[in-house]
Amino acid sequence: MLRIFYFCAMANNEELFKKIIAHSKEYGFIFQSSEIYDGLSAVYDYGQNGSELKNNIKAYWWKSMVQMHENIVGIDSAIFMHPTVWKASGHIGAFNDPLIDNKDSKKRYRADVLVEDFMAKIEAKNAADIEKARKRFGDTFDEQQFVETNARVLERKNQIAEISKRFYKSLGENDLADIKLQIEELGIVCPVSGSKNWTEVRQFNLMFSTQIGSVSEEANEIYLRPETAQGIFVNYLNVQKTGRMKIPFGIAQIGKAFRNEIVARQFIFRMREFEQMEMQYFIKPGTEMEWFEYWKSARIKWHKALGIPATKYRFHDHEKLAHYANAATDIEFDFPIGFKELEGIHSRTDFDLSAHQEYSGKKLQYFDPELNTSYVPYVIETSIGLDRMFLAIISHAFDEETLEDGSQRVVLHLPAILAPVKAAILPLMKKDGLPEKAQEVMDILKYDFNCQYEEKDAIGKRYRRQDAIGTPFCITIDHQTLEDNTVTLRERDSMAQVRIEISKINDIIKDKLKIEF
Repeated sequence: MLRIFYFCAMANNEELFKKIIAHSKEYGFIFQSSEIYDGLSAVYDYGQNGSELKNNIKAYWWKSMVQMHENIVGIDSAIFMHPTVWKASGHIGAFNDPLIDNKDSKKRYRADVLVEDFMAKIEAKNAADIEKARKRFGDTFDEQQFVETNARVLERKNQIAEISKRFYKSLGENDLADIKLQIEELGIVCPVSGSKNWTEVRQFNLMFSTQIGSVSEEANEIYLRPETAQGIFVNYLNVQKTGRMKIPFGIAQIGKAFRNEIVARQFIFRMREFEQMEMQYFIKPGTEMEWFEYWKSARIKWHKALGIPATKYRFHDHEKLAHYANAATDIEFDFPIGFKELEGIHSRTDFDLSAHQEYSGKKLQYFDPELNTSYVPYVIETSIGLDRMFLAIISHAFDEETLEDGSQRVVLHLPAILAPVKAAILPLMKKDGLPEKAQEVMDILKYDFNCQYEEKDAIGKRYRRQDAIGTPFCITIDHQTLEDNTVTLRERDSMAQVRIEISKINDIIKDKLKIEF
């Protein structure tokens, strides 16, 4: 019964994911890159509504991170960097994925993803048992007690712990032979062929390389940056001195990064060209755990401020730490493809600045006037994938509703502050001076909000189109407008309509866009 429930849930989620992908294309959010040439794998373009939503997410993050913090500033570093940057950061030697091929399907997979997906299936069985018990016992259900006493749940939790301990130990020691052995012992099959006919596991570097120089024979090999963080670290001293920054302080950046993902899949969740929103917070050594906890709390609060239920988020502490970290956790989001990483919070110690100091021969230290000494600062990093944030927002917002009259509508319940279009201006008819009056309203609002004017089709069809792109307000101009300067304001989620004066529209929309960080 549990197995049936699990696979039904998986099928429903897959169906939902397909609908979100189709909706994204149909309504101008996301297109396959170079689609007229049959596309480019794992590369996507953002359409007219997608680019607006994406820009609004960036603005929301930038405002909360830079504008709302007096000791955090922003920069925009170049994509091309000196190749020694990547030697110092460890990317040339350690930026690899463990890959494995299935000999029957000829498909390639990340070994870590195969094992993590296997553990996720076990965890899903526990979630199904918990949900079943919740329905059975109702308000008297004690989830913690159930998890701590149910034999099947405990057995699965122990199984996950054992798999995890061995796997991450092998991964940390680069024991590729044991990783393959574990995949075989767990009976993990290829999702396509269903077979267990695996190749050996091998490491693959994820950085794109290119050449820089005017003459090909004299060109030097450089890399497209795989993360934006190093642009912050190599500019640490410039920003600290020119901004007269005092520790603790942060440097934020939004920018493109590139990774040669061999196993790129799941729509925009994993792409070869993507965008990051990162902040590196420079602190006094010895205070890193205090600030690590602070930023964990601050970042989850930022996500919840959008009104998405807290149950959609969870923390996942890293068992295998990156070479630069002494603590790390992910904020995971419940995507249609399951709980996956949305944002990472890492205590990077002084690894990056110390490494760049060693490789460059330049001192990257901070003179602390309170201690009357110089030291290399420690760093707490918050790093969120913009494209993943986009996917999280749109997948949660997507809804297919059956209305009271039996009709259906597809609606995106986007937070108003992120919606591509804030208000649609809709003349009821294309005559009698209504379009001209509607254009007057458009001219009033367009300086403060991104608005859309539309006069084609019946008003009901226009409402549905605006619902489908997440527009929070529709403003209808009718014959009464010409008489008393009032309009009908329709709210997206409730579909409630009220009559208001044109002079009050601006304040109503502004009030809807307020958000507490």
